[in-house]
Amino acid sequence: MVYKYKGFTPVVHPSAFVHPQAAVTGNVIIGKDVYIGPGAAIRGDWGGIVIEDGCNVQENCTIHMFPGVTVRLQESAHIGHGAIIHGAQIGKNVLVGMNSVIMDDAIVGDECIVGALSFIKANEVFEKRSLIVGNPAKRIKAVSDEMIAWKSKGTALYQQLPSEMQTEWEAVEPLTEIPKDQPKQDALYKTWEEIKKK
Repeated sequence: MVYKYKGFTPVVHPSAFVHPQAAVTGNVIIGKDVYIGPGAAIRGDWGGIVIEDGCNVQENCTIHMFPGVTVRLQESAHIGHGAIIHGAQIGKNVLVGMNSVIMDDAIVGDECIVGALSFIKANEVFEKRSLIVGNPAKRIKAVSDEMIAWKSKGTALYQQLPSEMQTEWEAVEPLTEIPKDQPKQDALYKTWEEIKKK
């Protein structure tokens, strides 16, 4: 659902997909080919949120801030299931792993990879292409070309998802048995291993 708050109505590009079970409130701008998953809470009530083109914010993520702050996810940022971004800045083509927490005024530079379950403290700054893990999170090495290529391929899948959701997705009642003409999964999807080799 999308909610107006204190005169701010969220702006969502027509090519984006916001799941109806996500909650997008107030001063929020969502760009082209963005995917917002069910259970995501994107609260532009005390400040602003800008989600640039090609980003994805997956299921059960929270994006919020202290008053007067604008959170920005730059182009192709990839926010994994259950992550929390609170008042932070996320650079271009960053991967934030599942259930990570990134706190106020932290800056995650372009093409960083944040490991699952990592905790980035307030005011931390990580340079471009850092591999960041732990609680508290630390830079353990540089992100390689191979790692960023892997990340970019995963994000590309999410960038295709909004248009597919707009044409293929619909609410239905469940079936009581498997139909004989149900599509075969391997006919619809390549495996992740096949996608990575391309």
